[in-house]
Amino acid sequence: MIERSTLLSLSRRRLLIATSAAATAILVATAGFTPALSADSPRNGGDITFLIDSLGDTWIPNNSAISSFQGHIWGHVADKLLYVDADGKVSPWLAERWEQNDDATEFTLHLKNGVTFSDGTPLDAAAVVANLDIWYAGRKNEGINPIGLFPKTYDHAEAVDATTVKVFFKKPTLGFVPTLGYHGSILISPKTIAQPAAQQADLSKTSGSGPYVVDSWKEGDFVKLVKRKDYNWGPPAVGHTGPAFLDSITYKLVSEPSLRVASVQSGQADVAYNASPQELKSLKEEGFTIATPRYLGFVNGWAVNTKLAPYDDVKVRQALQAGINRQEIIDTVYTPDWKLATSFIQSNVPGVTDHSDLLAYNPDRAEKLLDEAGWTKGADGVRTKDGKPLSLTIHSNPYLATSKSVDELIAQQLGKIGWKVVIRAYDVVTFGEKVKFGGAAVPTYEVTRSFIDAGTVASILTNASNGENWFALGESDNKLNELRDKIAGAGSAEIRKPLLDELQKYVLEQGYFIPRTQIVQRIYVQSPTLKGETYNGVAYASYYTATKSD
Repeated sequence: MIERSTLLSLSRRRLLIATSAAATAILVATAGFTPALSADSPRNGGDITFLIDSLGDTWIPNNSAISSFQGHIWGHVADKLLYVDADGKVSPWLAERWEQNDDATEFTLHLKNGVTFSDGTPLDAAAVVANLDIWYAGRKNEGINPIGLFPKTYDHAEAVDATTVKVFFKKPTLGFVPTLGYHGSILISPKTIAQPAAQQADLSKTSGSGPYVVDSWKEGDFVKLVKRKDYNWGPPAVGHTGPAFLDSITYKLVSEPSLRVASVQSGQADVAYNASPQELKSLKEEGFTIATPRYLGFVNGWAVNTKLAPYDDVKVRQALQAGINRQEIIDTVYTPDWKLATSFIQSNVPGVTDHSDLLAYNPDRAEKLLDEAGWTKGADGVRTKDGKPLSLTIHSNPYLATSKSVDELIAQQLGKIGWKVVIRAYDVVTFGEKVKFGGAAVPTYEVTRSFIDAGTVASILTNASNGENWFALGESDNKLNELRDKIAGAGSAEIRKPLLDELQKYVLEQGYFIPRTQIVQRIYVQSPTLKGETYNGVAYASYYTATKSD
């Protein structure tokens, strides 16, 4: 059901009153917010509260499963065919084993028997086929999107029998198996899939096969999950397959990061999401558990719009690449938990290679490149060409709590070289509406994006097979397109690896992608009474194996 009661709603003025953990506790309690209960034993029972800064704007599974916010809930309500850990290792889950043919165009999945969705229907081969189909195609006329990183080479799937699925691709698709562990690839009941988008957007009408089910929720406020007592098919890799230990998990929207942290400090909540990095050292010293897992995916950086002047000039893009002091970003905004970017892909992704030399801070080179490109410094320090200033509008990414702080530092760095930088910040909904890859007024789009298999990267960067065309190049860059096609057609990891290396080098040399740091998008501050959580390949915390003590 949709809960109608009013929970915590704090104005900024009230937040300023909350100058201590005790004051925060009073505010939370008087707003009708129920403190998390202690577990009855170290192994079973207990309720936890997870404070989060957004709950997104839709619960349509295809549209929300990849969200940095709703993804937390989907990870407990729905399962996946395969499990992918933080190092990219793939292991069985609901698919107990699998095979592929020699050229990676046909795959056979063997499913665990006896799995059911929470609506009672079996999670069998027919259900898997229904999910594969909607991941690939969505229903765009209804506003149900395809899953962005699901292979676009998908042809069809067949239920051979109740526990066997054959999947066919138009071309070699090495990335298919690991993508089954991607956080967008959640298994939803065929009854839910058949519902129109408006009903799919009602979280209470969605049925998954996960260890928790939705007990109650209120749009833009909270989601309460309770454990499913008959659950018995968890991923073996986490060391537990039966029902969850915790009785419930409540995800509660609290927009102010200081209030989220103070609520954990006072014992009113158990987990605060997206705390400020500057607070982490002192919180760790106080005894709180701090987690900053890196996910598999792209580093935090900018995809550059090559259609928009002056970023259609390779020398300007190369100057931008050389003009950013990435070590200063880590030293100023972050902590040693953050790592320097070595490519535009995270260094823990299988197949990534080190191109740190292309990311070295070199302001003299940046100045020289801009001189060569015809941009002249004026008395005010801003470069101009043909009467126009060298400008850059940065749109801070609301999905990353530190984005605006990084933008402000980069603005100072680029200002010394001659850029005039403007920073614009929007909330999650407005950002989604106004800021697009290759948008007419968006010279750089900040990426915080996960993926499981590096082989999917090339098709994202271009517009082939409805790719996302990050750099607004279309089919104009022959080398990029050639690398994309060779990577997509590779029949083995050995063939693909040097091609991925060449792709990384080329994209960085051309200044198409401007890395900032390796990404720690998900920051967790956790009560020391809560233990046993796990973090998967996209850095989501799972409390399926967690326990709570007094």
